[in-house]
Amino acid sequence: MVPVLGRPYLEYQVKWLSSQDITSILILTGYLGDKIKSYFGDGSSFGVTITYSQEPLPLGTAGSLKLAESMLEPYFALIYGDSFLPIGFAKLKEFFLRENKLGVVVVYDNYSYDTGVLNNIQLDRSGFILRYEKNSRSPDLNFVEAGVMVFKKEITDFIPGNKSVSLEEDVFPLLINRKELMGYISKQPFYDIGTKERLRYFEEVIRSNNFLSLGNK
Repeated sequence: MVPVLGRPYLEYQVKWLSSQDITSILILTGYLGDKIKSYFGDGSSFGVTITYSQEPLPLGTAGSLKLAESMLEPYFALIYGDSFLPIGFAKLKEFFLRENKLGVVVVYDNYSYDTGVLNNIQLDRSGFILRYEKNSRSPDLNFVEAGVMVFKKEITDFIPGNKSVSLEEDVFPLLINRKELMGYISKQPFYDIGTKERLRYFEEVIRSNNFLSLGNK
């Protein structure tokens, strides 16, 4: 709900999804999640349908998925709420269905535009993710995870219930060991709002562009 030019940051994500014909949205909420629900409601005013899964206690990026297990579709896109990646979801879906793996992570190489987030993924020439390692400067890490993923619902079989579980640190290694996690390379950078400087930059991006035409790559 961080304001960006008078609108919550999340609203830009919702509008982008709507522009990509993704109209069924499940928002995983935690502390003060009622503020999000109060603003977006059922999503009808934004041209989408929104449902919610509220964490009673912090469950981590994977634990929140496990909590919402009964609400998930057979496959679904997972988007982090603190970064914005304007890509074409039709091509991502096509790649996911063709590769037929449990998970696909959208990655960016930080080359044309430095996102300010360190590379954390090692990708081989076949597109398989070999390693995920946060806060490392290892030269083997040649891409950065861009905040958008697609999974089969079966991923929840790898997540224990009723505890805090990290998707990146606890679940990714299990999928990597089974060669069930692939990378989808995006030419479009993502915009992270993890610092005040990055938030101000995103404001400039929105101010100077029609955000609905930012990417689609």
